[in-house]
This record gives sequence, structure tokens and C-alpha cells, in this order.
Amino acid sequence: MDLQALVNKFKIIAGVYAFDILPDGSYSEIRIMAINALNDMMFNVYPDAPEFYPGVPLRRYFTEINLENFIYTSAVNNEPLYSYVNAFGLWIKGFYLPLDEEGNILNEKGEPNTSPRTAYCLYMTTRSDTPDTDYMSQHSDGVASAVMNISLKLHETPNFYQAMTATVKEIQKICGSERCALYTVDVSNQHCEFINSEGVQADYTENFAAEMGGTPYEAALVWEKALEDSDCLLLDDLSVIKERDPVWYESLRKHDIRNMVLYAVRNNKMLVGFIWAANYDTSKKLQIKETLELTAFLISAVIANHQFVSQLEFKSTIDGLTQLLNRNAMNERVDRLLSGEDASPDTMGVVLADLNGLKTVNDEEGHDAGDKLLMRASALLKLAFGDHEIYRAGGDEFFIFCPDITEDKLNEQAGRLNSLANNTPDVRFAVGSVYLKGEYDIRNAMKTADERMYKDKQEYYRQHPEKDKRKQNR
Repeated sequence: MDLQALVNKFKIIAGVYAFDILPDGSYSEIRIMAINALNDMMFNVYPDAPEFYPGVPLRRYFTEINLENFIYTSAVNNEPLYSYVNAFGLWIKGFYLPLDEEGNILNEKGEPNTSPRTAYCLYMTTRSDTPDTDYMSQHSDGVASAVMNISLKLHETPNFYQAMTATVKEIQKICGSERCALYTVDVSNQHCEFINSEGVQADYTENFAAEMGGTPYEAALVWEKALEDSDCLLLDDLSVIKERDPVWYESLRKHDIRNMVLYAVRNNKMLVGFIWAANYDTSKKLQIKETLELTAFLISAVIANHQFVSQLEFKSTIDGLTQLLNRNAMNERVDRLLSGEDASPDTMGVVLADLNGLKTVNDEEGHDAGDKLLMRASALLKLAFGDHEIYRAGGDEFFIFCPDITEDKLNEQAGRLNSLANNTPDVRFAVGSVYLKGEYDIRNAMKTADERMYKDKQEYYRQHPEKDKRKQNR
């Protein structure tokens, strides 16, 4: 058969792949028998790529388990197949057509091939930077119904975690798996969450990552590496994981995981999570993959939106420089206490700590030095009051609210702050504190703390007049 003439007929990337069906029913490694000019350019982008020759092993160029599985399935079952995946940073349509021994295309599913013989598959593909939503809507009734159910679960409640929990339950049914979860990945702050059919499992996230010898985010990087630029792994067994990451393999075996689905969820090429299922129904592999192709696309938008909103909420309440709560967060807390939306604690300590000398540092050494001084000051505040609410109320002012504290404990922590500062060469605070019990007005307490802080500051500048830029500028 003239396989080269066959692939040259196509105006898209095309190649013929072959493998041997061995006497015991197993398959040999896949070989590339012919590629057209467009395919040749694709293979040449890989570093250290061997020069093509008919019969060169596919794995000399790359390992893509899903591509191999589709080629095997199509050629063995005499079944035309298609796939649509987000891999290698592209949206890839794949068409798999079995060939007979004469190189003729078999358009309909036939009887499975038996051993021993050589099986052939024509693989054609198109690639795009953006998804083809029209193409993604063309699915079988079963897949379309499953995706519709998932879409409903994603949007039937505004609560992100409830929606994700319900979605995981649907995916678990589709996969016929013993276990299923969504592992979200927020690259911007390296934060991950594990959500299964019972909701968010924070302890499991930490324990799982520890078994893999890293943080939850580092575990996500291991998964990303295991995919090797593909969109998913649908494994009948764990032999691939054993080869690629023995530590991960041992962790899976420890939890009696025999096979696995791992599907990357990406939004605009950025990783935002993984769909994970263990001990799934391998007889439904192709249906699972087709369903998850679209499911991952739908979920990616929901996760990305949640992460975006979370970042906005974080930025609206957190001071960017010190990572303490900001003035906006403090004002909202005060308003909730005054309105009764937040119940007033039985006791409350209010502390105002003003950083002495910041203006001097800014004027004489520059604002970069002033920012570093503020960061050192915030570190001391966290050491002294880390179990309470610390707000950066202004440029050099910090309020600390200490709910349900004793007066002795408040004085102890205020004293600890000064002790910590006195052991640094440059951080000094003027501190005013108020202890509240019974009925109280939080705003009046803040005013009193300010008055006491100002007296403490006056004493500081009396002892260090060279640092009082206010007098020098009069």
C-alpha cells in the first residue's frame, strides 16, 4: 500500500500509524508509517526530534497516552473515532479512521481485529488557539444529557462550593467511579482546594500533598507534569504513573486506587483545576472522555470567575503592602458591630499602634526604605497580636481589635509589642490601648485609644526630638 500517497491527499495534518497485535492479544509500540508535509512541520518543533523515517516509534517524539489509546481502539475495533481536546496550549480536533491491510479507509465499525496482525490507523487533526463552540455542541444524546445535568448543577445555586459539590456527584455517576473530586488551582496565590461529594476537604488536601512530599500547589504541579501537555489521563491501570512518578504511585496504591481519570481544567490556557476520578468504569472510557471534554470547558469558566471575584474581595479588604486587613475592612467591621449585625463580644481590647519615625525614613532614605520599615512593623504586630484582628488604618497607624480577651492578656500583648520593637534597630511604636467590658461603643473606644497613643507619641518625640519632622517643618 502507498501510505505516503494517501496522507498527501489531505490538506490538514495527517499521518498513518501502525502497531502489531501480538499472539497474546497485547499490542506493540505505535509506529509512524507516513506523514504529510504539515505533519512533518509539527514533529520538527520538538527538540532533539529524530529525522522521520517510515516505522519510527511515535514515542521517539512524544508520549501522549490518550492519542495512543484512540489509535489502538480505532484500529483494533475497526471503528472511526473523533476527539476534541485542549492540549499543548491548543484546541485539537482529532479524527481516527481505521485502515484495512490494503490501506483502504473503513468508514463503519466492523468486527474487532484478532491477533497476530498489523493494524493501521489514519489520524488527521486540526488545531486552533480558540475553542469551536459549534463543534463542541455536537455530541451523542447520552453525552448531551449528562453535560446538561452538569450545567444545571453548576448554576442552580450561587454558592460556589455547593455548586461544585453537586457537580462532582454528577461526574462520579458518569464515570461510575468509587471516588471523585475537583481539585481547584489558583495560580495567582498558589492556593488549592479539594472538593468531593461531601464538600471541601481541607485536611485531605494537606495530607494528600504531604504524602507526595510537597505542598498542595506542588502536588498540582506534579499532576500537570504527569499530563505532559495533554488534557487528561484515562488509565486502565497505574503503570504510567509508576513510570512517571513513583512517589505519587505509592500514594495512590496506599489508598487502594487501581485506575484513574485525571482531567486538566484550563481557562484561556491557564490551569485552574483538575477533575479526578478513581476506580472508574473502564468500559465507559470513550464516553467519559467525550463528556469531560465539554464538562471541563464549562467548569473552567465557573472556577475562573470564582477566583476572580475572590481576588477582588481579597484586594478590597487586604492591604497590599503589609498583607494586614485594610481600613475598608476595619470600617465594615465597626459598622457591623454598631448595627448589631456582628454580636459585640463580652470583652474587647482596642489598641492603636502608630509607627514612629516613618516620615523621617521616607524623607531621608526614600519610600522603598519606608515600605520595608512598614513591613517589619507589620511582622512585629503579627507576632504580638497574630490571634486577633490587625488593621492598617492609615499610612503609619494600625488598629488591633481583640475580642474576648482579658485585661491582663491585653496588657501582656501590648507590652510584648513594645518589647519586640525595642529589640529592633528601627521599629518603634506609640501605643494606646483600651479595655472594654459590658456595654460599650467601639468608636468611642477607638477615640480614647487614639488620645492615649498621642500622649505616648509626644513622650517619644520629647525623648527623640531629632525624629520629629513635624516640629522641624514648622
